[in-house]
Amino acid sequence: MSESATLEALAIERDTGNFSYPEDYEHNAGVGLTEDTLKYISDIKGEAEWIREFRRRALKVFNSKPMPTHWASKDLENIVFDEIRYYLSKGQAPKQNWEDVPDDVKKTFERLGVPEKERKFLAGVEAQFDSESAYSNVKEALSKEGVIFVNSTAGLRDYPDVFRPYFGKVIPTGDNKFSALNSAVFSGGSFIYVPPGVKVKHPLQAYFRINAENFGQFERTLIIVDEGAEVTYMEGCTAPKFETATLHSAVVELVAMKDARIQYITVQNWSNNVFNLVTKRGIAHENAEIRWIDCNIGSRLTMKYPGVVMKGRKARGEVISIALANTGQHQDTGAKMIHAADETTSNIVAKSISVGTGISTYRGLVHIPKNLKGCRNNTECDALLINTNSVNNTYPAITVRGNHHATQHEASVSQVSEDQIFYMKQRGLNEGEAMSLSVNGFVNDLVREFPMEYSVELKRLIDMEMEGSVG
Repeated sequence: MSESATLEALAIERDTGNFSYPEDYEHNAGVGLTEDTLKYISDIKGEAEWIREFRRRALKVFNSKPMPTHWASKDLENIVFDEIRYYLSKGQAPKQNWEDVPDDVKKTFERLGVPEKERKFLAGVEAQFDSESAYSNVKEALSKEGVIFVNSTAGLRDYPDVFRPYFGKVIPTGDNKFSALNSAVFSGGSFIYVPPGVKVKHPLQAYFRINAENFGQFERTLIIVDEGAEVTYMEGCTAPKFETATLHSAVVELVAMKDARIQYITVQNWSNNVFNLVTKRGIAHENAEIRWIDCNIGSRLTMKYPGVVMKGRKARGEVISIALANTGQHQDTGAKMIHAADETTSNIVAKSISVGTGISTYRGLVHIPKNLKGCRNNTECDALLINTNSVNNTYPAITVRGNHHATQHEASVSQVSEDQIFYMKQRGLNEGEAMSLSVNGFVNDLVREFPMEYSVELKRLIDMEMEGSVG
């Protein structure tokens, strides 16, 4: 398909995600977080006692942990947990036939292009509306090969022998305050299992949509790729603009067995009232590879640091990250790479753009212990400032012990040249177009890492963010 045809199919407009439908929920846990909230969620889902106990323990951990004070603490103080609704659903089970999805939910995802993208690009789709999945489908050929792609509730219920041994093991409940919150009230998200040797040729994708005001979305995703298997998973996120704060706090756990490969792609376009506080981590076994490809545009505050624990010899971890912070936004993003076996390799490439008074922060952690041999890390952090009031921070923490490793770190900060903008304007571009061209040139090498249908969408989103950025 040509790029122009792809762009037409995606048709991303400035306010694509800025709409909502009247609230009409069969299940509503109300405002605030107590043990009664957890019981309400468990009763709706018909959960086993071990899951109920898992939630109760998590709530105690959440209540015992203070709010993080060393990162973005000023913004976090604006989250009032007692004013958030933790579970909303229309009561329906996920549909496998698009025509069976409730009309308002179907209209929501049709405006976001979900069925069109599924037909053209994808091997399977899950669409989550507030707390629950509304649509879940995987191509029949993949099901015959033993590939499982369902929502997390169905994973716990229908595949406990596969799901339970890894659930909460990559990211423990007590990892941080927000992973504990997710563990207490999680709902929705994806469960994927790919059997040994199966290579899923086309991406699986999930869409996460927040429709309601004063709401928190807490999906939990677990992907297990068995020996020698491969999968690419993509997620898109949107929400309408409300005056009140909206909370999104997901947990994503990846497990790549020996010789397996997982590629996890995110294009986030939350509205700027969303606090996006996400914990993502993968474990790579011998000669396995986990790649996080991450684009963060939108939200009021994003705190997200995808990580890889390279547990097996010759395991590889990579984070490719683009973050764009406009006025009133703080993109606090980065990566965590933990080398836990010999001859492991990690690569971090992060590009940040700050527009207006936006703040972009790279925060990274690389750890290579003394007892290992032959480990390698490359970290690159580049920032582009669009205006004189734009802010960029870089906090790389690279700890390497021993003499048998190779590491390198490169960082740069630059500002868009007035001469460059003037030159492009002389050739017929307006100021916004010239700025957009400069920014797309800055991130172009990373955009190539995205599948074409996403790279076109990403370029379009950057174009929209740059409109009126100079003034």
